Amino acid sequence: MNKKEKQLEQLTGVNSSKLNYYVELKKTTEEALKQNWRLEVLHQLIRDINIDMSIQDILDRTFVRLPQALPCTFMGLIVLNEGDLELKAVAPRDYCHVAHFPKHSPSWQVINSKQAMMFDATQEECSHVWQNSDYPEKLSSFVIAPMFERAEVIGVMVVGRSSEATFSTPELDFISHLTDQMAISVQNSRLYRQVSRTTKQWEETFNAVTDPIFLVDSNYNILRHNDRFTPEISRHWQKSLVNKCYSRLHGRTEPCPVCAMEEIKSTEEPAHRNWPTDSGVLLETYYYPIFNEEKKLAAFTIILKDVTQKTKMEAQLVQSAKLAALGEMAAGVAHELNSPMTVIIGTAQMLARDFESGSVENDSLQDVINCGLRCKRIIQNLLTFSRQDQMPMTDVDLNEQVRLVLGLIHYQINRNQIQIIDQLDPNLTMVNINGAQIQQVLTNLLINARDALNDSNQENKQITVSSFIRHDEEQSWAVISVHDNGTGICQDNLKKIFTPFFTSKDATKGTGLGLSVSLGIAESHSGNIEVESTLGEGSTFSLVLPVPTKANDEPPSNEVIDIV
Repeated sequence: MNKKEKQLEQLTGVNSSKLNYYVELKKTTEEALKQNWRLEVLHQLIRDINIDMSIQDILDRTFVRLPQALPCTFMGLIVLNEGDLELKAVAPRDYCHVAHFPKHSPSWQVINSKQAMMFDATQEECSHVWQNSDYPEKLSSFVIAPMFERAEVIGVMVVGRSSEATFSTPELDFISHLTDQMAISVQNSRLYRQVSRTTKQWEETFNAVTDPIFLVDSNYNILRHNDRFTPEISRHWQKSLVNKCYSRLHGRTEPCPVCAMEEIKSTEEPAHRNWPTDSGVLLETYYYPIFNEEKKLAAFTIILKDVTQKTKMEAQLVQSAKLAALGEMAAGVAHELNSPMTVIIGTAQMLARDFESGSVENDSLQDVINCGLRCKRIIQNLLTFSRQDQMPMTDVDLNEQVRLVLGLIHYQINRNQIQIIDQLDPNLTMVNINGAQIQQVLTNLLINARDALNDSNQENKQITVSSFIRHDEEQSWAVISVHDNGTGICQDNLKKIFTPFFTSKDATKGTGLGLSVSLGIAESHSGNIEVESTLGEGSTFSLVLPVPTKANDEPPSNEVIDIV
């Protein structure tokens, strides 16, 4: 290029235009980069809305990227809490501290005006702020923008810088947009904490319930449970290879024949079942339907409650009510019978004096007298048996209690051609018991033995009643054993015989309360009822009661008696 062309370019300003162009291009590029960084910051906040982060964590994460898009020295988040302002988060975290925001402070001005505002960091405006001396550069200016929730101000965000340049209008707009996203993040954080707190409270309540609870879908899959298992369920749970309720709860390979959930599918109403387990525990099972947003059945809540003790108490109350009614009836019968029986016995005794001893007439009258006395004893025994709740705990001869019961029910046994074998230990020690309650237990055991023999094809039907003392390392026990050679009990039923309302008899012969009530009486005396049974060979029920002192075991007698 020659000198004339260079001079011409200088005169026409071509070089000057190129310089201005590159300067403007550089500014535009820098502005575009800033804008990209601002968008990235906003995008980062949007992504953080769905992340489990605290407000301080969100502010820290934003502050890392913000200086590249907006030169700043610190950020702060101030929330409105019950009429007072609280500095919730600061970045850097130790930059400053505010104990109280006076009503004339810039933050309150922005909250009242509901508009973003720029301030110079003068002593007056920042008098309530303590700044950490580790950051020697003082703020020159700051922007405060309001955060909204449903048109209501919930706080403000502060962005400050220590450079001399104040914030421009585009920067003010960007801070406003950033504050809007921060408000969403704050709301999201609050909602997340609220949901988390509610979920935790629900889970803690769910797990604190001592009764087993299961959430089951319509395909029998167990979705959730509170880890409260009965021993019966624990055994099935560990062995189960599938997550089906019928497998884990009942140990079955297919749904239960009469499933309450199938009933609910038809009725859409809660259902209830009684579940007598093989271990003798009675569980009340409640089924509740769960519906989805479309009002369609989606799952079931199953709640199990152990009501074994409750049912035993109810059974004892029922039995007590029966005995109370029997006592009233017996009292009336005794009143009506005692007078004529007294006349019969007295008249027979007077007539017997008129005949010589050994004569046919005298012997017949003696039979009348003996039978009359026997009737009076039966009435007295019936009255004693029916007044068990009125009897105190006293030292009692168990053998005498056995004889009283046999005297009361021997007719019911003998008429079925059943032989009673007495193997009572004559040296049996006294036991502190409620005699009438023990009579109730013995009566139930003898009646059950009779029923077992009635269902048996044995030609020689026998009930053996024995008593003896058993010693162990710490305690001596008095045992009354009732053995029959009847039908016996199968192993499946043997686990359930003490479950209230369980019975293998016809509905007209038993209610299923006898053994459960008897066990309750035994346990109230710190004793127990033991059972040994072989199907087809017979059963032995032993009432075991503690004795206060040790007794010597004497070999029982083998006397065979017929009680008349």
